[in-house]
Amino acid sequence: MTISINASFSFETDEPTDLLLQFEAAALPEQRLNNPQALFTNSEHFARVAAEDNIGERIWIRSTGRFDVSYSVDVDVGRSLPDIAGLGQLAAHDMPGEAVHYLLDSRYCPADRFQPFVEAEFGGSHGGERVEAIRQWIAHHFTYAPGASTSNTTGEDSFIERRGVCRDYAHVLVMLARASTIPARFVSCFAPRVSPQDFHAVAEVFLADPASDHGGAWHMVDATGMADPAQTVKIGVGRDAADVSFLTSFGPSRFLGKEINVSAV
Repeated sequence: MTISINASFSFETDEPTDLLLQFEAAALPEQRLNNPQALFTNSEHFARVAAEDNIGERIWIRSTGRFDVSYSVDVDVGRSLPDIAGLGQLAAHDMPGEAVHYLLDSRYCPADRFQPFVEAEFGGSHGGERVEAIRQWIAHHFTYAPGASTSNTTGEDSFIERRGVCRDYAHVLVMLARASTIPARFVSCFAPRVSPQDFHAVAEVFLADPASDHGGAWHMVDATGMADPAQTVKIGVGRDAADVSFLTSFGPSRFLGKEINVSAV
C-alpha cells in the first residue's frame, strides 16, 4: 500500500531560539520512502540527529522570526500484521534491553498506580488478549473530543475525564499496558483515515513474535480505531508524547498553523 503525504507548518520567534523538529516519515524495513522532499526557511543552525530507538530523525533548528516547513513523500507500507489478540506475553525477566524502559512510568504515563485497576478490570486476560481488552475498553468508555485536552494532559487525566484526542487515547493504552507488565511505547505517525486530518498518535506493544520461536516484536494498536496499521506511516517512537513532538521549542515561540494531507494511493 502506497501512502502519499503532504505536510506544512510554520512558527515564529522574536529572538534566536533553539527548536527540535520531528515530522518526517522514518526510513524502516516495513516502510520504503519514495522521493522525500523537505523545504525549510533559512536558519542560523540546522542539524539532523538520531531519534529514539534510531527510528526516524530529529532536526535541530536555531531561528529568529518566521520559519516555514514543507514536506512531501510517498511511502510503500508493507509491515507484518498478526492477530494481536492471539499473541503471547513475554515474562518480565525475558525482556530485551530495548523493551525494558517501556515498562516504566514516564511523564504522561504514570502506569504503576493503575496496576490494581488492570487486574480488577482485565484480570482474566493475558498478553495480546489483554491488549485487545484494553483497546475495547477505551473505545467503549472514551469520547473523541478535539480541544478537550492540552499539552499538559496526562494519561491519568484522560482516564478520569474519559475524553480526548489521539494523543490521549494512546497515552491511556500505553499506561494500562505497562501496568499489565507489557512494554508499550507512543508512536507519532501519518494515516489517511484520520479525521480531522493531522499528525496522528497510536501505541505499540511488545509481545511475542509470531515469526520466531523465541523473543518478541513491536505491534501497532490504535485506540481511536481511525488508523489501519497496514496504511500507517511511522514518524517516531518514544515513552510518551514528550519524546516525539513534531515541534519542541526551547524558548518563547508562536505556532502559526499547519496543514496535513494524507491519502492512500
